[in-house]
Amino acid sequence: MRIDAFHVTALAIALLGAAVTIFDLIPVNKFYFFAGYVVLQYVVLATAWNIMGGYMGYVNFGTAGFFAVGAYTSVVLYNLMKAPLILMIPVSGAVCALLGLGMGYLTLRLRGVFFAIATLAMAIVLETLIVNWDYVGGATGAYILRSREIAPFGDYVEFLFFVMLVLAIFAVTVARWIERSKMGRGFAAIRDDEVAAECTGVPTLRLKLVATTVSGFLMGVAGAPFVLYVGFVEPSSAFNLVYAVNSIAMPMIGGATTWLGPLIGALLLGTVQQVATVTISSELNLLIVGGLLVFFVIAAPEGIVGLVRKWRGRGR
Repeated sequence: MRIDAFHVTALAIALLGAAVTIFDLIPVNKFYFFAGYVVLQYVVLATAWNIMGGYMGYVNFGTAGFFAVGAYTSVVLYNLMKAPLILMIPVSGAVCALLGLGMGYLTLRLRGVFFAIATLAMAIVLETLIVNWDYVGGATGAYILRSREIAPFGDYVEFLFFVMLVLAIFAVTVARWIERSKMGRGFAAIRDDEVAAECTGVPTLRLKLVATTVSGFLMGVAGAPFVLYVGFVEPSSAFNLVYAVNSIAMPMIGGATTWLGPLIGALLLGTVQQVATVTISSELNLLIVGGLLVFFVIAAPEGIVGLVRKWRGRGR
């Protein structure tokens, strides 16, 4: 029987339901949910970045901008109508999808380092707008009061952990489907040689706009629960450059040309960072990212997935 993305998603949801039941019955240290949320958040961000950076070869330094817009969209919805998380997530995704589409129209005629600089500039412009917008707290930040418990999860952080788990499963499923579709082959053609792809009839501009829209949507849904997770959001935390650095490093460490690479890289690097935070110092996180990135660029340019493929090829 052929196992496709639908079966994988159905199995993941079934396991999720079983995990909810188990964790509700067995007491678990709350820190694992706090740390697990962050790791799964990076799974979504790394997967979203990889749709453009890995599949298509367009390096996006604006991840923090999309993430923050998703978070601040939740703040706006909360201030307007005390909206629940189930509404915050799709609306934040839709806003960031439109932002990605607009960014695409403005920047996708640029290539290479010029495109990367343009995306970084976009994030800086967005941060400046938020700093001067009093309705969402401006430079002083904004609070969101949430309940401490929610049925059937008990602690609210457990609920947010499972929400992010669902979003991570969704993001990986979307990335896997894109990679194996006709669209994914078009992305690969653009990555290999955009001029040649356009000459052979590949609708390069249309595909690039689709990529920025989908990537923006996934980054937005990753940012939507952030303000409920921390209870307080300010521009310096939401637009933190760490999100951009990690979302680039994780696919490169795992393997940027496949859906599996960002998943492996995010789980590996995210877990190492969380362990380092509680055992050594959170200030070492970027040093860990830089060291691992340099190591993999030198020792395994195609990431862990590429390294495994080489070993398998030698063993045959």
